[in-house]
Amino acid sequence: MKKYGLSAREIIKHKKDINKVFQSGTTLLSSDKKLKAYYFVDITAKQPGIKFAVAVSKKLGNAVWRNKLKRLFRVAYRLNKSSLTDRCLIKSKGVNLILSPFRLNQEKDKALKLVDVEAGIREVMDIISNRI
Repeated sequence: MKKYGLSAREIIKHKKDINKVFQSGTTLLSSDKKLKAYYFVDITAKQPGIKFAVAVSKKLGNAVWRNKLKRLFRVAYRLNKSSLTDRCLIKSKGVNLILSPFRLNQEKDKALKLVDVEAGIREVMDIISNRI
């Protein structure tokens, strides 16, 4: 597995996994309130590690802006996932993580950059890593 890659094994693909995270997972907000993270720690995971997804509502902006936001979230996740991945492998636990914008929308944040979201993602991932 590449250090900064995002393989198919690391992506949440099934609706039952997404529903499990939303229903029985934990919600976490970044300190700047731009990012909301839903995560579920699976103690009995067959393969320890992280599974990741991004959820963006259609109400936040047009398709171009939503896709740009999803790309930025994925890049920021890939750049900062190593500490959380290592922690999951050491503890032999699986984490399903869904990132979603909280106070971001197209009207306020038209020209969104990576630095605008990376700090929040790094903070959320550090908190999840400490809670495992």
